[in-house]
Amino acid sequence: MIELVNLTKTFGDLVAVNNVSLTIPRGEFFAVLGPNAAGKTTTIKMLTGLIKPTGGAARVAGFDVQTQPLEVRQRLAYVPDFPFLYDKLTPWEFMRFTGQLFRMEEERVMRDAKELIARFNLEDYLRKPIEGLSHGTKQRVAIASALLHAPEVFVIDEPMVGLDPHHSRVVKDILKERSGAGMTVFFSTHQLSVAEEMADRIGIIHQGRFVAVGTKEELRRQSGSDGALENSFLALTAQEANHNEEKAAVQ
Repeated sequence: MIELVNLTKTFGDLVAVNNVSLTIPRGEFFAVLGPNAAGKTTTIKMLTGLIKPTGGAARVAGFDVQTQPLEVRQRLAYVPDFPFLYDKLTPWEFMRFTGQLFRMEEERVMRDAKELIARFNLEDYLRKPIEGLSHGTKQRVAIASALLHAPEVFVIDEPMVGLDPHHSRVVKDILKERSGAGMTVFFSTHQLSVAEEMADRIGIIHQGRFVAVGTKEELRRQSGSDGALENSFLALTAQEANHNEEKAAVQ
């Protein structure tokens, strides 16, 4: 479960995230959509504890990200759009290292790592240094390693970046399976088709605020548009932009 309560982040006079409140229950697959500089990545960084909010709070599985960071890290996994990996290690070494960080028993690491390696089609790369792998293969290594300790909450920024269609399908299937088993997924994407296919609910963020949150059908009704999610997205962000312009004119 994820809770954002009046979450705010400012950088000087810039309000990057503006008083966001949101609850995502256990097992939900939640997508965040928004234009560039809308606040997606800043929200993710506060949720994962990488930056401190100016105001409000973020909680993961009931634990406060700022005041209970160790409890949060035990239950959370995060993969950024350009994942950080130790380039001199092989994928196998990196997965074992990840298991050790989470104090997993060696038997469990071996068992679960082998299963993930097979699911992500990484067998041919296990003994090769990560620095020589393609971006898509590195992305698969990062996602597989992040899932190793069976996190309760999985946060991923642009999950399909660098993946070919086959491996995109693999990642989608695995994340949906984990979500169905109770893992909460919070992901940010520019690909509306991915959000439309995968998400139980979608949040549209614009100028630091969630202007709409709901299922695809709820967003269509709220936007007054028919058809693809793209139409709802464009209508809702345009409505918010017009509203902000009117407020500025009044002021």
